[in-house]
Amino acid sequence: MEVSVFPVYVVLTVLTAAVLAYGAYLDFVRHPSIAAIADRVSVPRTWMVPLGTCLAAGSTGLLVGIAVPWIGAAAGVGLVLYFLGALGAHLRVGDLRIGGALVMLTLSVAVLVLGVAVHGMK
Repeated sequence: MEVSVFPVYVVLTVLTAAVLAYGAYLDFVRHPSIAAIADRVSVPRTWMVPLGTCLAAGSTGLLVGIAVPWIGAAAGVGLVLYFLGALGAHLRVGDLRIGGALVMLTLSVAVLVLGVAVHGMK
């Protein structure tokens, strides 16, 4: 009996996209919790909307990638780089509260790897 990873890929992609969309929303409204993180890691608050735009684009790209694999792969790579940058921003200032960035990096890597496993290198 062969088990398909496609349903796992779709569920994880939709979950990750939803979390990213929520993160983008928090950036767009300049939520105090996100502003506090930006302050803590010395990222200007003026970057909140552009960073939220990156999250929104990544969310959309992952969802589109279910049907158009190269877009999903591009979004996955972009998100991995985004969250590596987030980790770097935290570590640069000695902030070890990196749990959220690590979780999102892990989800981004997982969706990227599953997408390549499901779609191949199309």
